Amino acid sequence: MTTTMTIAPFKNEPFTDFSIDTNIQEMQLALQKVKAELGRKYPLYIGSEEVYTEEQITSINPGNIDEVIGYVSKGSSDLAEKAMSVALGTFETWKKVTPTERADYLFRAAALMRERKHEFSAALILESGKNWAEADADTAEAIDFLEFYAREMIRLSETDIHQPLTKIDGDDNHISYIPLGVGIVISPFNFPLAIMAGTTVAGIVAGNCIILKPADNTPVIAAKFVQLMKEVGLPEGVLTFLPGDALEVGEYLVEHPKTRFISFTGSREVGCRIYERASKVQPGQIWLKRVIAEMGGKDGVVVDETADLDAAASGIVASAFGFQGQKCSAGSRAIIVDSVYEEVVEKVVHLTKQLQQGLPEENAAVGPVIDQKSYDKVMKYIEIGKEEGELLTGGSKADGNGYYIQPTIFTDVDSNARIMQEEIFGPVLAICKASNWEEAIRIYNNTDYGLTGAFFSQEEERIEYALGNMHCGNLYINKKCTGALVGVHPFGGFNMSGTDSKAGGYDYLLLFTQAKMTSRKTN
Repeated sequence: MTTTMTIAPFKNEPFTDFSIDTNIQEMQLALQKVKAELGRKYPLYIGSEEVYTEEQITSINPGNIDEVIGYVSKGSSDLAEKAMSVALGTFETWKKVTPTERADYLFRAAALMRERKHEFSAALILESGKNWAEADADTAEAIDFLEFYAREMIRLSETDIHQPLTKIDGDDNHISYIPLGVGIVISPFNFPLAIMAGTTVAGIVAGNCIILKPADNTPVIAAKFVQLMKEVGLPEGVLTFLPGDALEVGEYLVEHPKTRFISFTGSREVGCRIYERASKVQPGQIWLKRVIAEMGGKDGVVVDETADLDAAASGIVASAFGFQGQKCSAGSRAIIVDSVYEEVVEKVVHLTKQLQQGLPEENAAVGPVIDQKSYDKVMKYIEIGKEEGELLTGGSKADGNGYYIQPTIFTDVDSNARIMQEEIFGPVLAICKASNWEEAIRIYNNTDYGLTGAFFSQEEERIEYALGNMHCGNLYINKKCTGALVGVHPFGGFNMSGTDSKAGGYDYLLLFTQAKMTSRKTN
């Protein structure tokens, strides 16, 4: 029987209060420090090797496109094959390391990241275009994932606590959770520290080896995290850092016969392709690959006539325009009951026009979208929106030497319109009118996605109905539909939003393990 050990209960990392002068000064110093390191070259990490390649990914500041964040070496299929070979060899020893020892690497990494919290946040501000609060929350969430999954691995190792089995005379029976093998993590740009770190360490602490392919837009953040894990002594080969082309590196590893699982966060299109490619059994493959996918959403906020309308308007604006709408949880739809429609719309437009837009490093409320491709996509949807609804505010490029787009609101949009159905991933809000609260919920459910949603009402019977009938993985009552906290709001969605993996939840690590039952006759 596994010996039970006691660890401190999990507590979420607190957010920084930037109304305090000392915190402002500390962030400004961190920004200065990170800016002094701009333009550095970063290698690939494969086992004990630091590999500098001739071909590089150039990471630029989306808020100031003349500023290069860094140059990151770019992987190839040959290097991917080498990375797989190293990871397979390392797995044979790493899988035998005790869960407590594996967890300890995460605890140490969390402590070190906490010491350098503002530095990581400053890097996020410059590379991803987040404002101070969004960056601080991203870093806090990364720390939370490290702390939470470390504790979870220890808990899972205490088999009798996690899953007590029915006792029978003459048998000694136990369930243990063993690692799968080598996994591929393909992480997104929008939470380039939190999601990247969380999906990576979940696999590692469960005893797997990970090949990390970060988003092309934010590879420097990922490189800094990998360097942190090396600093805390994580054995070489447990974590491989391999940025590269989606096909030459990403798809090559997805299809590799030795890949045991793929953890992906990104677009529906790419996620579905990964799901399809991973399902094909390759020559020499002796397992079915596991796919853990989070593929976005078309999330909505529903407001009935009994709601606190000021709170609803605030929730709509925060959900729609936080990090420029570049969250899979972003509330890009608002569905409002007819009798309060005009009043809520007026409040939403007023709040939106108050949002300051500008450089993230100057802590503007709204910054740039991530790159030219994203900018072009969002502007295309804005043109579509002009045909599908009434433009009340925004709708144009915003000032600045970057990918700035005005926060944009369309009203009187049909529930089947493209801007009500398709994920835009930018600062665009479509507002639809419903005759009553039940129709509003039906409109909310009228989408291929099912990630997050919000319902504003003060009628308890309606709230109970919404809890049972709004079809999404994360539903919030009388609050915005973004901002899930690790351990508090396990995160994952239904339908085309992905596999509902519930990151930051108490069963998430099971996805990176396989359960082995052992039975011994005792008499």
